[in-house]
Amino acid sequence: MYTKLIASLLLLGLTASQPRMTVAPAAVDDKRLAAADTDSNNWLSYGRTQDEQRFSPLDAVNTANVGKLGLAWYADLETARGQEATSIVVDGTLYVSTAWSMVKAYNAKTGAALWSYDPEVQRETLVKACCDAANRGVAVWHGKIYIGTLDGRLVALDAANGKPLWTTQTFDPKSKHTITGAPRIVKGQVIIGNGGAEYFTRGFISAYNAETGKLTWRFYTVPGNPAKPFEQPALARAAKTWGGKWWTYGGGGTVWDAISYDPKLNLVFFGTGNASPWNGSIRASVEGDTLYTSSIVAVNADTGKYVWHFQETPKDRWDFDSNQQIILANLNLAGKDRRVIMHAPKNGFFYILDAASGKFLSGKAYTAINWATGLDPVTGKPDIVPAAFYDKTGKPFVSMPGAVGAHNWQPMSYSPKTGLVYIPVNEAGFPYAAAGKDWKPLHDGFNTGLDNAAVSMPADETIRAGALAATTGVLLAWNPVEQKAAWKVPYIGPWNGGLLSTAGNLVFQGTAGSAFKAYTADTGKELWSYPVQTGVIAAPMTYRVDGEQYVAVLAGWGGVWDVATGILAAKSGVTRNISRLLVFKLGGTVTLPPAPPMIKLPLDPPPVTGTLAQISEGKKLFAPNCANCHGDAAISGGLMPDLRHSGTLNSAKMFKNIVIGGILKSQGMVSFAKDYTPAQVESMRHFLISRANEDRKLENISAALANKGSQ
Repeated sequence: MYTKLIASLLLLGLTASQPRMTVAPAAVDDKRLAAADTDSNNWLSYGRTQDEQRFSPLDAVNTANVGKLGLAWYADLETARGQEATSIVVDGTLYVSTAWSMVKAYNAKTGAALWSYDPEVQRETLVKACCDAANRGVAVWHGKIYIGTLDGRLVALDAANGKPLWTTQTFDPKSKHTITGAPRIVKGQVIIGNGGAEYFTRGFISAYNAETGKLTWRFYTVPGNPAKPFEQPALARAAKTWGGKWWTYGGGGTVWDAISYDPKLNLVFFGTGNASPWNGSIRASVEGDTLYTSSIVAVNADTGKYVWHFQETPKDRWDFDSNQQIILANLNLAGKDRRVIMHAPKNGFFYILDAASGKFLSGKAYTAINWATGLDPVTGKPDIVPAAFYDKTGKPFVSMPGAVGAHNWQPMSYSPKTGLVYIPVNEAGFPYAAAGKDWKPLHDGFNTGLDNAAVSMPADETIRAGALAATTGVLLAWNPVEQKAAWKVPYIGPWNGGLLSTAGNLVFQGTAGSAFKAYTADTGKELWSYPVQTGVIAAPMTYRVDGEQYVAVLAGWGGVWDVATGILAAKSGVTRNISRLLVFKLGGTVTLPPAPPMIKLPLDPPPVTGTLAQISEGKKLFAPNCANCHGDAAISGGLMPDLRHSGTLNSAKMFKNIVIGGILKSQGMVSFAKDYTPAQVESMRHFLISRANEDRKLENISAALANKGSQ
């Protein structure tokens, strides 16, 4: 009764001017989560409320005074990887996860560290993670903090001290699944999915009893082997949309991020990932829509039973995941009030669906698209252009958007005050080319079925300049009712941070260009910018303690854009990670220490001694797997080692000891002995030497031209 009384007082707006009473840590229950929208002091779940709008009614920081925002406190993090989490604040305590699934608790007002938890994820787990060792957040309930770890554990921590209370392994540790997403709490259950669709996994979402960790239900997103009974009738229906022996590739469809809940409908909504492998012709010569991949699915919150689905990208072979944030809202459409889902997935279309039935209501492209000409006005199915089926035509296809998506995991925000949805848009293409008939899956690799070597970035200044010029980013304010842009803010490059909107008529966003910015929510006018010394990809949040509003964001560059895109990764100028939690308030006077100097190492490779055959083979071996961490054409984005500079290029023995011997597995570089022979590894070394010499030549030419122009 005492805890419920305190929670009720907080919901009524208890402030510093009234007597304060001690509240148990993380005193959150289902009723409080359901009423989170009326609790302006706190940020109780990943998207603040269960409808994931990421809008705060706080307005003490507003357009009139946001220019006075200053740093209140910060905390350096020991995990120098991409930081993607949204902090949770409950009654004056801030809880946040960092890379490698660590969890920290701070006094939300002062920044005093309260406790820290390290699940000690083995670093070799990184080989299973497509897109960095990131984690997007925790969940709170009944004095517990919940974290999903990269290696698949769901851990309940005591909110008072960070000590584990129970641990559940959510999948077979021998599988290639991982967890990077934030758990959600629904009716005393912890809901969590997983990633790994590029590693021949079968996607699913699970619910666990929040007190005990016992599994309550599980929904598989793709059908399994039809020789065995299907777990639900919905999966038997889905099996009719697949061809070939899809189950031998797992199927994909992983639920690696988006989860929302509507308590009135008692539905859990989640997005699913791509079919596996990307190349559809490997899955089957004749195929259907491959349900329930690249879809939004709704299930009963109590049982996990299928209710409805809407597939946004049928026949997906472009990695057009639908795992992006699912926002629930009430909109007036054609004079009728409706409870709807708003979604901006990777494929570039903005969808509005009826939340109760999944019926398609409207959809329009929110960015440049060339893989489809539009959506059917009745069904919402895309009209896919024939050239996009690169596996059928046998010709490369450069798609807009590309595999990174027009909108990736970085959360968007909806402001009921302006009626606008704010989307972090990536304007970046991707070249798809199907692998040949001799393609074989890798044991420990990234299995897409593409010929990435054929379309990797050449050592050609003109082509590189064109690709860089065509790769940008946008902060987009979208009117969902009219299905059109209200305003745009262009950025130099893509991969900018998630968004927060507030009743102070503000939109906050961190950028890939090392800034944290505030804009007017109605017009997009920039009002404030703070240099944070590193790229920001996480979404900000805001809370109030003792009557004072704070704005917090995790800073730390990384993620798939950094590790995989090669020369494009540095479009915004960021090539380093400085991981910190930054908290701002009006009148804040704390300053950051000076950033370490940027050091650009000269390319000084050994001479090319490999044969053309070796270099060609090395390129074909490197591109589909190694490039996913070390960058397209072996150009690192800065987070992972740039192998063009590696000292091991001088030593065939040392290079082999790393790639086959696994001597660096404690740093995440495991042995690939099951995938490559010593001769193949030697070919990769010669390819890297060749690449380093190509780029050194380009640098020398550029330097000579610059020197000539200055004379």
